[in-house]
Amino acid sequence: MTKEVPEVLFVCVHNAGRSQMAAGLLDHHAQGRVHVRSAGSAPTDEINPVAVEAMREVGIDLSQEFPKPITDEFVTAADVVITMGCGDACPIYPGKRYEDWELEDPAGKSLAEVRGIRDQIMHRVTALLAQLVEAPRPS
Repeated sequence: MTKEVPEVLFVCVHNAGRSQMAAGLLDHHAQGRVHVRSAGSAPTDEINPVAVEAMREVGIDLSQEFPKPITDEFVTAADVVITMGCGDACPIYPGKRYEDWELEDPAGKSLAEVRGIRDQIMHRVTALLAQLVEAPRPS
């Protein structure tokens, strides 16, 4: 059975900032052309409220999202796994495309600083989306 759309998993330590912003941005811009998940190697209790506000400014609502633990199911389902500073805690599976996006952690940062991180993520998400939707899908 082949997938209808590629699947992307964003992983960071707490699943409370970078990975949530990336997932929200990709899901918003992909408009159903990509299935998106996010998870954390050590998820925290809630999403960073400053990240939620920074995303609200660009029309993306993360207020109903919550940090989730990374699972084997998430990783095995993914075609692309984007890590954001989770180091050795991120499981590696053969046959998956892995990228590590070095981005500053928004924890403890001001709204202005988180906007900058959001904008860096937006740039990377846009490039990733172009690769995924323009790449020929196996039949």
